Amino acid sequence: MDLQQLLRDLGDHAEGKIKQAQSLAELEAFQLHFLGRKGELALLMKKVAEVSKEERPIIGALANEVKGLIERHLEAAHEQLGSAEINAQLVEEQEDITEPGIRPPEGHIHVINQAIEEITDIFERAGFSRTRQPEVDWDWYAFEALNMPKEHPARDEWETFFMDAPISSKWGKMLLTPHATSGTARTLAQAAPRLKKEGGSIRSINIAKTYRRQIDITHVPMFHQFDGVYVNKQVSVTHLLGILDYFVKEFFGQDRRTRLRPFHFRFTEPSFEIDISCGVCNGSGKINGEKCRTCKDGWLELGGAGMLHPNVLEAANIDSKTYSALAFGWGVERTYMMKEGLQLDDMRLLYKNDLRFLKQF
Repeated sequence: MDLQQLLRDLGDHAEGKIKQAQSLAELEAFQLHFLGRKGELALLMKKVAEVSKEERPIIGALANEVKGLIERHLEAAHEQLGSAEINAQLVEEQEDITEPGIRPPEGHIHVINQAIEEITDIFERAGFSRTRQPEVDWDWYAFEALNMPKEHPARDEWETFFMDAPISSKWGKMLLTPHATSGTARTLAQAAPRLKKEGGSIRSINIAKTYRRQIDITHVPMFHQFDGVYVNKQVSVTHLLGILDYFVKEFFGQDRRTRLRPFHFRFTEPSFEIDISCGVCNGSGKINGEKCRTCKDGWLELGGAGMLHPNVLEAANIDSKTYSALAFGWGVERTYMMKEGLQLDDMRLLYKNDLRFLKQF
Protein backbone atom coordinates (compact mmCIF):
# COMPACT_ATOMS: atom_id res chain seq x y z
CA MET A 1 0.00 0.00 0.00
CA ASP A 2 1.42 3.37 -0.95
CA LEU A 3 2.02 6.18 1.57
CA GLN A 4 -0.80 8.37 0.28
CA GLN A 5 -3.34 5.63 0.93
CA LEU A 6 -1.88 5.02 4.38
CA LEU A 7 -2.34 8.69 5.23
CA ARG A 8 -5.96 8.66 4.00
CA ASP A 9 -6.66 5.50 6.02
CA LEU A 10 -5.13 7.15 9.10
CA GLY A 11 -7.51 10.10 8.74
CA ASP A 12 -10.55 7.82 8.47
CA HIS A 13 -9.42 5.64 11.36
CA ALA A 14 -8.76 8.65 13.61
CA GLU A 15 -12.17 10.13 12.78
CA GLY A 16 -13.91 6.93 13.83
CA LYS A 17 -11.99 6.61 17.08
CA ILE A 18 -12.54 10.25 18.02
CA LYS A 19 -16.29 9.96 17.49
CA GLN A 20 -16.32 6.95 19.85
CA ALA A 21 -14.58 8.84 22.68
CA GLN A 22 -16.62 8.92 25.90
CA SER A 23 -14.60 11.40 27.98
CA LEU A 24 -12.15 14.27 27.74
CA ALA A 25 -9.42 12.04 29.16
CA GLU A 26 -10.00 9.47 26.39
CA LEU A 27 -9.96 12.27 23.84
CA GLU A 28 -6.63 13.50 25.12
CA ALA A 29 -5.23 9.96 24.77
CA PHE A 30 -6.37 9.83 21.11
CA GLN A 31 -4.69 13.17 20.44
CA LEU A 32 -1.37 11.83 21.68
CA HIS A 33 -1.88 8.53 19.79
CA PHE A 34 -2.49 10.14 16.42
CA LEU A 35 -0.68 13.52 16.58
CA GLY A 36 1.94 13.11 19.31
CA ARG A 37 5.68 13.22 18.66
CA LYS A 38 5.67 9.40 18.51
CA GLY A 39 2.11 9.13 17.17
CA GLU A 40 0.74 7.42 14.04
CA LEU A 41 1.15 10.48 11.80
CA ALA A 42 4.76 11.00 12.89
CA LEU A 43 5.60 7.34 12.16
CA LEU A 44 4.13 7.57 8.66
CA MET A 45 6.04 10.77 7.91
CA LYS A 46 9.31 8.93 8.57
CA LYS A 47 8.59 6.93 5.38
CA VAL A 48 8.73 10.07 3.21
CA ALA A 49 12.40 9.32 2.52
CA GLU A 50 11.31 6.11 0.71
CA VAL A 51 9.22 7.89 -1.98
CA SER A 52 10.46 9.75 -5.03
CA LYS A 53 11.38 13.42 -4.94
CA GLU A 54 8.48 14.21 -7.25
CA GLU A 55 5.94 12.60 -4.88
CA ARG A 56 7.26 14.17 -1.65
CA PRO A 57 5.44 17.56 -2.04
CA ILE A 58 2.21 15.68 -2.63
CA ILE A 59 2.81 13.58 0.50
CA GLY A 60 3.59 16.70 2.53
CA ALA A 61 0.42 18.48 1.45
CA LEU A 62 -1.67 15.38 2.14
CA ALA A 63 -0.11 14.95 5.59
CA ASN A 64 -1.02 18.55 6.50
CA GLU A 65 -4.56 17.95 5.26
CA VAL A 66 -4.91 14.80 7.38
CA LYS A 67 -3.47 16.53 10.42
CA GLY A 68 -5.89 19.45 10.04
CA LEU A 69 -8.81 17.03 9.66
CA ILE A 70 -7.86 15.15 12.84
CA GLU A 71 -7.48 18.44 14.76
CA ARG A 72 -10.93 19.61 13.67
CA HIS A 73 -12.50 16.33 14.77
CA LEU A 74 -10.68 16.61 18.12
CA GLU A 75 -11.87 20.20 18.64
CA ALA A 76 -15.49 19.34 17.83
CA ALA A 77 -15.45 16.31 20.11
CA HIS A 78 -13.78 18.30 22.88
CA GLU A 79 -16.49 20.97 22.76
CA GLN A 80 -19.25 18.35 22.77
CA LEU A 81 -17.80 16.25 25.60
CA GLY A 82 -16.93 19.35 27.64
CA SER A 83 -20.49 20.64 27.46
CA ALA A 84 -21.81 17.20 28.38
CA GLU A 85 -19.56 16.99 31.44
CA ILE A 86 -20.60 20.47 32.60
CA ASN A 87 -24.28 19.62 32.18
CA ALA A 88 -23.83 16.38 34.09
CA GLN A 89 -22.05 18.24 36.87
CA LEU A 90 -24.84 20.82 37.05
CA VAL A 91 -27.41 18.04 37.38
CA GLU A 92 -25.47 16.36 40.20
CA GLU A 93 -24.46 19.51 42.05
CA GLN A 94 -26.93 22.02 43.46
CA GLU A 95 -25.96 25.38 44.90
CA ASP A 96 -27.90 27.02 47.68
CA ILE A 97 -28.13 30.62 46.49
CA THR A 98 -29.64 31.67 49.84
CA GLU A 99 -26.42 30.77 51.72
CA PRO A 100 -24.31 33.85 52.57
CA GLY A 101 -21.14 34.16 50.51
CA ILE A 102 -17.63 34.36 51.85
CA ARG A 103 -16.86 38.00 52.52
CA PRO A 104 -13.50 39.02 51.05
CA PRO A 105 -10.97 40.43 53.50
CA GLU A 106 -11.14 44.19 53.98
CA GLY A 107 -8.31 46.46 55.01
CA HIS A 108 -8.42 49.53 57.23
CA ILE A 109 -6.42 52.71 57.57
CA HIS A 110 -2.92 52.38 59.00
CA VAL A 111 -2.50 52.69 62.75
CA ILE A 112 -0.56 55.96 62.33
CA ASN A 113 -3.36 57.47 60.27
CA GLN A 114 -5.73 56.43 63.04
CA ALA A 115 -3.49 58.23 65.54
CA ILE A 116 -3.37 61.36 63.36
CA GLU A 117 -7.16 61.41 63.12
CA GLU A 118 -7.49 61.03 66.88
CA ILE A 119 -4.92 63.76 67.63
CA THR A 120 -6.57 66.09 65.11
CA ASP A 121 -9.97 65.52 66.68
CA ILE A 122 -8.66 66.17 70.21
CA PHE A 123 -7.12 69.51 69.27
CA GLU A 124 -10.05 70.55 67.08
CA ARG A 125 -12.25 70.28 70.18
CA ALA A 126 -9.87 72.76 71.83
CA GLY A 127 -10.24 75.20 68.93
CA PHE A 128 -7.09 74.32 66.96
CA SER A 129 -7.26 74.19 63.17
CA ARG A 130 -5.06 71.73 61.33
CA THR A 131 -2.82 73.15 58.59
CA ARG A 132 -0.83 71.32 55.92
CA GLN A 133 2.65 72.50 55.07
CA PRO A 134 5.28 71.28 52.56
CA GLU A 135 7.47 68.24 53.27
CA VAL A 136 10.24 69.80 51.14
CA ASP A 137 11.05 73.21 52.58
CA TRP A 138 13.69 75.91 52.81
CA ASP A 139 16.46 76.31 55.33
CA TRP A 140 14.89 79.62 56.36
CA TYR A 141 11.67 78.05 57.71
CA ALA A 142 13.36 74.99 59.20
CA PHE A 143 16.10 76.88 61.04
CA GLU A 144 16.61 80.63 60.63
CA ALA A 145 12.98 81.64 61.21
CA LEU A 146 13.15 79.48 64.36
CA ASN A 147 16.07 81.44 65.86
CA MET A 148 18.80 79.10 64.57
CA PRO A 149 21.03 81.27 62.36
CA LYS A 150 23.58 79.95 59.89
CA GLU A 151 26.48 77.97 61.39
CA HIS A 152 24.71 77.64 64.74
CA PRO A 153 25.73 74.32 66.38
CA ALA A 154 22.09 73.53 67.25
CA ARG A 155 21.58 72.63 63.60
CA ASP A 156 23.89 69.64 63.98
CA GLU A 157 21.34 67.94 66.25
CA TRP A 158 18.72 67.54 63.52
CA GLU A 159 20.54 65.09 61.17
CA THR A 160 18.99 66.87 58.20
CA PHE A 161 18.51 65.56 54.64
CA PHE A 162 19.56 68.42 52.35
CA MET A 163 18.38 68.42 48.73
CA ASP A 164 20.68 68.49 45.73
CA ALA A 165 19.01 71.66 44.42
CA PRO A 166 19.95 75.31 43.70
CA ILE A 167 20.44 77.50 46.78
CA SER A 168 18.12 80.50 47.11
CA SER A 169 19.71 83.82 48.07
CA LYS A 170 16.62 84.58 50.17
CA TRP A 171 15.58 81.21 51.61
CA GLY A 172 18.84 79.24 51.67
CA LYS A 173 19.15 75.49 50.99
CA MET A 174 16.29 73.19 50.16
CA LEU A 175 15.73 70.23 52.50
CA LEU A 176 13.37 67.52 53.66
CA THR A 177 11.77 69.19 56.65
CA PRO A 178 13.34 67.79 59.85
CA HIS A 179 10.51 68.87 62.16
CA ALA A 180 6.93 70.05 61.96
CA THR A 181 7.98 73.33 63.61
CA SER A 182 9.05 74.59 60.19
CA GLY A 183 5.35 74.41 59.30
CA THR A 184 4.59 76.53 62.36
CA ALA A 185 7.04 79.17 61.09
CA ARG A 186 5.11 79.24 57.81
CA THR A 187 1.77 79.46 59.65
CA LEU A 188 2.99 82.47 61.63
CA ALA A 189 4.24 84.23 58.49
CA GLN A 190 0.96 83.56 56.65
CA ALA A 191 -1.18 84.83 59.55
CA ALA A 192 0.95 87.89 60.37
CA PRO A 193 -0.85 90.29 57.96
CA ARG A 194 -4.23 89.33 59.43
CA LEU A 195 -3.02 89.88 63.00
CA LYS A 196 -1.64 93.28 62.07
CA LYS A 197 -4.79 94.36 60.28
CA GLU A 198 -7.58 92.69 62.25
CA GLY A 199 -6.04 91.46 65.50
CA GLY A 200 -7.31 88.19 66.93
CA SER A 201 -5.28 85.05 67.59
CA ILE A 202 -3.69 81.99 65.98
CA ARG A 203 -4.57 78.51 67.19
CA SER A 204 -3.05 76.02 64.76
CA ILE A 205 -1.67 72.50 64.62
CA ASN A 206 0.51 71.15 61.82
CA ILE A 207 0.76 67.36 61.39
CA ALA A 208 3.29 66.31 58.76
CA LYS A 209 5.90 63.79 57.62
CA THR A 210 9.39 64.66 58.81
CA TYR A 211 12.80 63.24 57.96
CA ARG A 212 16.01 62.62 59.92
CA ARG A 213 18.98 60.28 59.52
CA GLN A 214 18.15 58.14 62.56
CA ILE A 215 16.93 54.56 62.94
CA ASP A 216 16.63 52.39 66.07
CA ILE A 217 13.81 51.01 68.24
CA THR A 218 12.45 54.53 68.90
CA HIS A 219 13.43 56.28 65.63
CA VAL A 220 12.76 55.82 61.93
CA PRO A 221 14.11 57.99 59.04
CA MET A 222 10.63 59.07 57.97
CA PHE A 223 8.13 59.73 60.74
CA HIS A 224 5.26 62.04 61.62
CA GLN A 225 5.21 65.01 63.95
CA PHE A 226 2.57 67.42 65.08
CA ASP A 227 3.39 70.93 66.15
CA GLY A 228 0.90 73.26 67.79
CA VAL A 229 1.05 77.02 68.31
CA TYR A 230 -1.21 79.45 70.14
CA VAL A 231 -0.66 83.17 69.60
CA ASN A 232 -2.61 85.84 71.45
CA LYS A 233 -2.14 88.73 73.81
CA GLN A 234 -0.90 87.73 77.27
CA VAL A 235 -0.44 84.00 76.56
CA SER A 236 1.40 82.41 79.48
CA VAL A 237 2.87 79.13 80.74
CA THR A 238 -0.46 78.53 82.50
CA HIS A 239 -2.12 78.22 79.10
CA LEU A 240 0.61 75.82 78.01
CA LEU A 241 0.14 73.58 81.04
CA GLY A 242 -3.62 73.55 80.51
CA ILE A 243 -3.32 72.47 76.87
CA LEU A 244 -0.79 69.74 77.66
CA ASP A 245 -2.87 68.43 80.55
CA TYR A 246 -5.96 68.38 78.35
CA PHE A 247 -4.19 66.39 75.62
CA VAL A 248 -2.70 63.81 77.99
CA LYS A 249 -6.06 63.19 79.66
CA GLU A 250 -7.85 62.85 76.32
CA PHE A 251 -5.26 60.71 74.53
CA PHE A 252 -3.55 58.60 77.19
CA GLY A 253 -6.18 58.32 79.90
CA GLN A 254 -6.09 58.92 83.64
CA ASP A 255 -3.47 56.31 84.61
CA ARG A 256 -0.47 57.80 82.86
CA ARG A 257 1.78 60.29 84.63
CA THR A 258 3.59 63.26 83.13
CA ARG A 259 6.46 65.44 84.22
CA LEU A 260 8.08 68.63 82.93
CA ARG A 261 11.83 69.14 82.82
CA PRO A 262 13.52 72.49 82.14
CA PHE A 263 15.26 72.34 78.80
CA HIS A 264 16.62 74.58 76.06
CA PHE A 265 15.21 75.02 72.57
CA ARG A 266 16.28 77.83 70.30
CA PHE A 267 12.69 78.66 69.36
CA THR A 268 11.14 78.75 72.87
CA GLU A 269 11.99 80.54 76.11
CA PRO A 270 11.34 79.19 78.69
CA SER A 271 11.50 75.66 77.30
CA PHE A 272 10.43 72.29 78.69
CA GLU A 273 10.74 68.62 77.92
CA ILE A 274 7.52 66.69 78.52
CA ASP A 275 7.88 63.11 79.79
CA ILE A 276 5.22 60.47 80.23
CA SER A 277 5.39 57.23 82.16
CA CYS A 278 6.25 54.24 79.95
CA GLY A 279 3.29 52.13 78.83
CA VAL A 280 5.40 49.02 78.17
CA CYS A 281 6.73 48.63 81.74
CA ASN A 282 4.03 50.78 83.43
CA GLY A 283 6.65 53.25 84.59
CA SER A 284 8.72 50.74 86.56
CA GLY A 285 11.68 50.70 84.18
CA LYS A 286 11.80 46.88 84.28
CA ILE A 287 10.07 43.93 82.62
CA ASN A 288 10.42 40.51 84.25
CA GLY A 289 13.32 41.82 86.30
CA GLU A 290 15.22 43.15 83.28
CA LYS A 291 15.64 46.75 82.18
CA CYS A 292 12.88 47.90 79.81
CA ARG A 293 14.21 48.15 76.25
CA THR A 294 11.94 51.07 75.44
CA CYS A 295 12.41 53.50 78.33
CA LYS A 296 15.33 52.22 80.49
CA ASP A 297 14.10 54.14 83.58
CA GLY A 298 10.29 54.25 83.49
CA TRP A 299 9.93 57.52 81.58
CA LEU A 300 9.69 58.32 77.87
CA GLU A 301 10.23 61.69 76.31
CA LEU A 302 6.93 62.79 74.84
CA GLY A 303 8.14 66.00 73.24
CA GLY A 304 9.09 69.59 73.69
CA ALA A 305 7.16 72.71 74.57
CA GLY A 306 7.60 76.26 75.75
CA MET A 307 6.82 79.90 75.20
CA LEU A 308 7.65 80.94 71.66
CA HIS A 309 10.87 83.00 71.51
CA PRO A 310 10.30 86.68 70.62
CA ASN A 311 12.80 86.33 67.74
CA VAL A 312 10.54 83.70 66.15
CA LEU A 313 7.56 86.05 66.28
CA GLU A 314 9.62 88.91 64.87
CA ALA A 315 10.94 86.69 62.03
CA ALA A 316 7.29 86.20 61.00
CA ASN A 317 6.63 90.00 61.28
CA ILE A 318 4.51 89.60 64.42
CA ASP A 319 5.03 92.25 67.11
CA SER A 320 6.49 90.36 70.09
CA LYS A 321 5.67 93.26 72.41
CA THR A 322 1.97 92.95 71.62
CA TYR A 323 1.67 89.22 71.18
CA SER A 324 3.04 86.20 73.03
CA ALA A 325 2.74 82.57 72.06
CA LEU A 326 3.18 79.00 73.22
CA ALA A 327 4.29 76.05 71.14
CA PHE A 328 4.50 72.29 71.59
CA GLY A 329 5.31 69.35 69.40
CA TRP A 330 6.34 65.71 69.30
CA GLY A 331 6.27 62.58 67.14
CA VAL A 332 3.03 60.80 66.31
CA GLU A 333 4.69 57.36 66.32
CA ARG A 334 6.34 57.89 69.68
CA THR A 335 3.10 59.25 71.09
CA TYR A 336 1.22 56.16 69.95
CA MET A 337 3.90 53.86 71.39
CA MET A 338 3.12 55.34 74.79
CA LYS A 339 -0.65 54.97 74.51
CA GLU A 340 -2.37 53.06 77.28
CA GLY A 341 -2.59 49.31 76.67
CA LEU A 342 -0.32 49.30 73.61
CA GLN A 343 2.64 46.96 74.09
CA LEU A 344 4.88 48.24 71.28
CA ASP A 345 8.59 48.14 72.05
CA ASP A 346 10.03 48.81 68.56
CA MET A 347 8.83 51.70 66.40
CA ARG A 348 10.13 50.02 63.24
CA LEU A 349 7.32 47.45 63.47
CA LEU A 350 4.90 50.17 62.34
CA TYR A 351 6.43 50.22 58.85
CA LYS A 352 7.35 46.56 58.23
CA ASN A 353 3.96 45.87 56.60
CA ASP A 354 3.48 42.71 58.66
CA LEU A 355 -0.25 41.99 58.52
CA ARG A 356 -0.06 39.93 61.72
CA PHE A 357 0.92 43.16 63.48
CA LEU A 358 -1.23 45.66 61.56
CA LYS A 359 -4.47 43.65 61.91
CA GLN A 360 -4.37 44.28 65.67
CA PHE A 361 -5.41 47.90 65.17
